[in-house]
Amino acid sequence: MTSTAAGRPAGNLPIAVTSFIGRRREIAEVRKRLSESRLVTLTGVGGVGKTRLAIEAAAAARRAFEGGVAMVDLAAVEEGSQVPQAVVNALGLVERSTKPPLDKLVDHLARDQVLIVLDNCEHLLDACAAFVDGLLRRTPGVRVLATSRRILGIDGEHLFAVPPLSIPDPQRTSSAEALDQYESVRLLVDRARALQPTFAITEDNRVAAARLCAQLDGIPLAIELAVTRLRSLSLDQLVERLEERFALLTGGSPAAQPRQQTLRALIDWSYSLCSPQERLLWARLSVFVGSFDLEAAEGICDGDGLDRSAILDLLDRLVAQSIVVTEPRAGMIRFRLLETIRQYGRERLTELDGADGSEGRVAQLRLRHRDFYLRRSERSAAVWSGPGQAAGLAQLRADHGNLRAALEVSVADQGSPRAALDLMVALRHHWYVDGFLAEGRGWLDRALAVPGEVPDARLRGLWVAAWVCLLQGDWDVAYQRLDECDALAAERGDRTATAWSRSLRGTGELFRGHLAEAVALFDEALEIFRAEDTTEGVLWAMFQLAISLSHSGDSERATAVCRESLAISESLGEQLCRSYTMWVLGFDTWRHGDPGEADRVTRDALSIQRDFHDPVGVALMIELLAWIAASRGDVVPAAGLLGAAGSVWEDIGTAILAFGPPLAEHHDACVARVIQAVGEAGLRDSLQAGRQPTVEQAIAYALRRPAPSPAASGGSADQETPQLTRREGEIAALVARGMSNRAIAAALVISPRTVDGHVERILAKLGFSSRAQVAAWVAGERDARVAGRR
Repeated sequence: MTSTAAGRPAGNLPIAVTSFIGRRREIAEVRKRLSESRLVTLTGVGGVGKTRLAIEAAAAARRAFEGGVAMVDLAAVEEGSQVPQAVVNALGLVERSTKPPLDKLVDHLARDQVLIVLDNCEHLLDACAAFVDGLLRRTPGVRVLATSRRILGIDGEHLFAVPPLSIPDPQRTSSAEALDQYESVRLLVDRARALQPTFAITEDNRVAAARLCAQLDGIPLAIELAVTRLRSLSLDQLVERLEERFALLTGGSPAAQPRQQTLRALIDWSYSLCSPQERLLWARLSVFVGSFDLEAAEGICDGDGLDRSAILDLLDRLVAQSIVVTEPRAGMIRFRLLETIRQYGRERLTELDGADGSEGRVAQLRLRHRDFYLRRSERSAAVWSGPGQAAGLAQLRADHGNLRAALEVSVADQGSPRAALDLMVALRHHWYVDGFLAEGRGWLDRALAVPGEVPDARLRGLWVAAWVCLLQGDWDVAYQRLDECDALAAERGDRTATAWSRSLRGTGELFRGHLAEAVALFDEALEIFRAEDTTEGVLWAMFQLAISLSHSGDSERATAVCRESLAISESLGEQLCRSYTMWVLGFDTWRHGDPGEADRVTRDALSIQRDFHDPVGVALMIELLAWIAASRGDVVPAAGLLGAAGSVWEDIGTAILAFGPPLAEHHDACVARVIQAVGEAGLRDSLQAGRQPTVEQAIAYALRRPAPSPAASGGSADQETPQLTRREGEIAALVARGMSNRAIAAALVISPRTVDGHVERILAKLGFSSRAQVAAWVAGERDARVAGRR
């Protein structure tokens, strides 16, 4: 070896001048992969922090490499042939031989344990792949950590997709302190304090902070560029101007690479690395809002220069270049463009519009997008009463952003009232099962206002709109819609629409407490539904007839109707109305003095809801579980369940009172029983402890509650309780009190990093993803212990 650097360990990692926020899990994962593979490539969209993560991970792993760690920045290297020499230079080798650079490296590193960080490989991909492959085959102690927007694609390469920083949901931002758990917000605060030392997230600016981080997708570079504007804009003003993000987000550090000084330059760099067909697909994918699947990409983006058969391969290449991100869901892969990437693509799509002499390509693409999601929604509605209910609803939930975009085109298209109404009706289950009542109401009102004579489509739109209004408790508007529906149905002789109107009028009478009228209307509707072979209408009407009968005291007929409804659902594989029917059975059983059986049946009904996330059904079932618990004397658990149900009611903008006086009376009686036992303060505490941020967590909370004891109900399996260590239990209790990790560290006199680790292990053991879930679990464990002592 002729190097003057022989025996000197490589070590040229740059020293950070700004704090490193978050990424603890990512660092641990990268180190783990480096222990398993000799080549790990960090991929991700530009600005996501690949380089910084590579530096931090390499620094954390430094002790494992006796020969040291070398950083090689290829950003300024323009020719692939210069890659080996760039590595030679980075290692500080001074060679006097005439050997090629790769051979010099092999000689120097043949017996060393060295980690080489090869940064910014994407523009020299083939050369980097050939170099790394040749080096690793000839130097057994060398490992490479590469960063690239595109994968190297050689044998033995392990990939790690660097995710954006965690972001809050602006619609669910509960407090300024709660935002501290999100890495993007912590980065925002850290960088803002460099400009304004007194900057802090407050109750006044918390929503703007959450919106800023969410709109910038948690991309560190975008957040850092945005922060520079806080010299002249308030946080609210900055958020308002984000629509012009490519002009706004400029002025980064002069020390940064030129492409990292503005957001546009950063994405221009990625665009320049794409082939013409990849660029065309990128532009067309900008029509999607939120995530999409392969079927949608193929169905909407093909034609005019893109063959359908080529889209999968092109999409795969865009994923490999970190333009498109993947989202595995329930065994399927969905795709998404980060909002910044999507807006860039939309600009490119607009530039392409008319570039070849044809006009209106953007409008045509949006119409194709609308028609695709209309067909998909209609297919889902057509098979509603079968075994595909849950899967169909899950797909609609996943497509929600695209459904909004399709609806916007539909209601804005003055020449197509039918498309607007047909899409609204096809999405009826999405509105009232998935809990988008207020949003659905808004779209329905707009669709019904689109001018044009389409009586058959309008008929369906009227009874769907009435249904949503009834669930919101807006009876006056609901009956106005039904009056118009009846008149139009009579004019056209549409018996199915008449049956829906009768059934929904029955719903209205039930909700008003007019039970005899409700029973008569449901009976009339059922007769027509059966004659018209409308199974969906039969099942919706039957469980409502059964609850009306139960309220009326006709338990025998209520039970018979439930049994018939369950038999129909069983024969078809239908599940949603089955769960409601079981709720009715549970309610009627409880009313007749068997709380143990009622609890079992209601839990089974709620378990079905885990596949649907139907907030109305979930809230009704959790309410019933609360009433059952209170009637057994378990008042604290009952109040917690009322809190869980209440959080669901609030989320969808309605209340149990909207579903009829009998149910409201049972609710009030349960509240009174709790107050009598623990007082109003105890009620408030238990209600707060039971509150849940999502429908899914409300279901999990209710099903974790202690079931009736064998002595009380004839037997029930105990629920498993995750075991926390003593310290984890202490920290979980402090989390439940709303304390931040820093506050917990101060209280327990331990380091914040130690608290971070404990909180992560608590979340992992309990299978949770948020601190709110931990708080609810702590409250539930406390309530269970109190109930046990009772």
